[in-house]
Amino acid sequence: MSARTSGTFSVTPRLIIILIIVAIAGFIAFNAFYFVDQTEEAVVLTFGKYSRSVGPGLQFKIPFIEESYIVPTRIVQTMDFGFRPANTGVFGLGGNLNDAGQPVSYKNESTMLTGDLNIVDITWIIQYRITDPRQWLFNLDAKEKTIRDITQSVVNQQVGDRAILDILGTDRLSIESNATAMINALFKKYNIGVFITNVQLKDIMPPAGAVKKSFDDVNVAFQDMNRLINEGQQNYNQQIPKASGEAQQMIQEAEGYATERVNNAIGDVARFNSVLTVYRQSPRVTRERIYLETMQKIFSNSGDTD
Repeated sequence: MSARTSGTFSVTPRLIIILIIVAIAGFIAFNAFYFVDQTEEAVVLTFGKYSRSVGPGLQFKIPFIEESYIVPTRIVQTMDFGFRPANTGVFGLGGNLNDAGQPVSYKNESTMLTGDLNIVDITWIIQYRITDPRQWLFNLDAKEKTIRDITQSVVNQQVGDRAILDILGTDRLSIESNATAMINALFKKYNIGVFITNVQLKDIMPPAGAVKKSFDDVNVAFQDMNRLINEGQQNYNQQIPKASGEAQQMIQEAEGYATERVNNAIGDVARFNSVLTVYRQSPRVTRERIYLETMQKIFSNSGDTD
């Protein structure tokens, strides 16, 4: 068989076969190996049926027979309700402006009815993590819509069980914790493969009118209460160290006075004992000496008085 030449390089059928084999091998190798990041897991399907889940690292699959789907299982994701952040989020929903630059309203998510039949406007977020990539991929069709519908239903229920002043006041943390537990229970029941780590209420706006006025009054009262508490704490921090120092000084003075009196008493006892010993030896002489010493003190004091 003759060879076709081009300059000094000749292309033979054998070379063409080798190049084809190398190209096929390279294509197979390129499609057989894939890398899974530390924050991800991969789900592998064999002929479209679930085969296995693999963790981070360089992984292998059979080309054309197996296919892999990467799922971020170690990243905490956020979903917003009643508003959208200025930058495009995880689900590509964009900000609070539409393509024409006009504001987008999400009142259908934020407007709720309270237990005492008032309207309240609440914005909130959830933070969640995918825990089971197999359930996440195959048990959910409209993933975002399912999560949103369940979350909105639970938060609406929590708000509907409370009066508006409780929602605006003390029940905020209770709503968040109860909603987190209820949403996770429903996700587990429906095998969604998602775990809610946090439900956080952002802005709670009361309706205009008397309720808003009452809410403003409550806010002012809370601010006054916090101001008085801070002032009292500041005064406490000033007075307590001062009083502690004065008390310590008084204790030290009392202890010094007590020590002085005890020492004086001990000296008086020792002096009395010495006089008693001498008196027992010569009572008459001792009485005369005591008498003379006493009279001397009396006349000395009277002289000082003059």
